[in-house]
Amino acid sequence: MKQTHISGVFLKCGFLLSVVCMLPASAGALPIDSSYTGTLSTPADVFETTFTLTASDTITIQTWGFGGGTNAGGQVIAAGGFDPMIALFSGTGPSATMLTDGLGNPLADADNLGNAPWSYVGNCPPAGTVAIGANNDCGDDFMQAALASGTYTLLLTDAGYLPNAIFDNGTLSEGFTDFTDGVFQTCDAESDACIIPNGNYAVDVVSAEVNQATTPEPSPLSLLAAGLLGLAGLRTINRRRRSPHSKGASA
Repeated sequence: MKQTHISGVFLKCGFLLSVVCMLPASAGALPIDSSYTGTLSTPADVFETTFTLTASDTITIQTWGFGGGTNAGGQVIAAGGFDPMIALFSGTGPSATMLTDGLGNPLADADNLGNAPWSYVGNCPPAGTVAIGANNDCGDDFMQAALASGTYTLLLTDAGYLPNAIFDNGTLSEGFTDFTDGVFQTCDAESDACIIPNGNYAVDVVSAEVNQATTPEPSPLSLLAAGLLGLAGLRTINRRRRSPHSKGASA
């Protein structure tokens, strides 16, 4: 009777572990940790990416292409890229709407904008500076925003190629205004000097949860292994219980 009771316990455990293996590894939202690099062919090109939050989160956006630095992926980014503008929209496609802060300021940042507190936010370091005339200029962008669950669009352009939505908190369907004259160029008015950068960009989109120390959850494969071990234990005990030599056998 005791042996039957033990095998029944293993049967229940094996079944329970097998069921657990079928459950998702985590019911929470996965943190975002994305680093993008590339090259715009012209100042009128646009880099665009979307991301989805399944729960509220604080997202940090940092560019590196202008002054260089080490991005969230550990990649060393060389200085020399164009002076960027970043803007954050709710939704996707032409109907994506400009996000704003609590004061109605658009969530957009570039060193030629005036929408406090985003422009101009000091972020050098971690990004580097570039010498323009007698000055060392910081042209990279930084933004940190607390967002609700939903799908968002991040836009990155040359700072002289601006989405019209930032002027009226409108949508991407409003198009762009081009102040670039067709060239990548960054000037320092105080030094009365300009540089001609390349079309390289680098930008991170990182969730606040990425930097939090959390206890790793068991993976589906480890749970599956535990379930199979439980079933294997059940079969071994059953075989031993039925074997006429399992008790009192000599070595």
